[in-house]
Amino acid sequence: MAHGTGPAMAHDAGPVMAHGAGPAVVPALTPAAALEMAPAPAIAPAAQPLAPAEGDQAAWEALRTEVLSCTKCTLHKTRTQGVVGVGPRRTEWMVIGEAPGAEEDRRGEPFVGRAGHLLDAMLHAIGLNRGMNVYIANVLKSRPPGNRDPKPEEVVACLPYLMRQIALLQPRLMLAVGRIAAQNLLATDLSLSRLRGKVHHFGELNTPLIVTYHPAYLLRTPADKRKAWEDLKFARSVFRQLTDRVGTHGHLT
Repeated sequence: MAHGTGPAMAHDAGPVMAHGAGPAVVPALTPAAALEMAPAPAIAPAAQPLAPAEGDQAAWEALRTEVLSCTKCTLHKTRTQGVVGVGPRRTEWMVIGEAPGAEEDRRGEPFVGRAGHLLDAMLHAIGLNRGMNVYIANVLKSRPPGNRDPKPEEVVACLPYLMRQIALLQPRLMLAVGRIAAQNLLATDLSLSRLRGKVHHFGELNTPLIVTYHPAYLLRTPADKRKAWEDLKFARSVFRQLTDRVGTHGHLT
């Protein structure tokens, strides 16, 4: 797939500043069990989701209205609807993919169908649930015709919506799934193999960002599920390091 470019700056480094308490994690599973192609069962959270900051509800509704009525690029002419995202409106984990597919365009929710079921299983393996403690979105909010690669001008038009989502969510850790999402978020043309296994940083807040495979790719290439499981364990370990470095008042220890 081709890629566009985004304004975010990135560099490789270790985990940095964080805040708040993280979601519970489950014991490590085998790669086969962790990445099985089935819907992940619901898991009980250790705590209630973070409440949106005062005023954020109105900001979220304004963002949703803008996405659904957006005409900034030609994709609005062929889409069924804009796909904003799914999950709690304040959370410490954020997953970002490339663009809605046909089923996402029809239902108005990112990562549904077989790829969505696999993503749910992947997230469940590290203690995450899209309805409770992770927010899922895409770089593009409209489906490209025929699921083609996003064009640079489409990314430029749509990226400000994602930036606003990140600002409202204030995630502690971001997980980019797939080469297209990773390259656009990190403004790079490096291959996925060179982006995996490192902690990158995104935006003005230097939010830690980790890269892994897109679940649709894993459905086509199941041999790489083991590598994806390594990425997930790496992301979980980075998150643990971030939480371990925060004191009782939210300061680094």
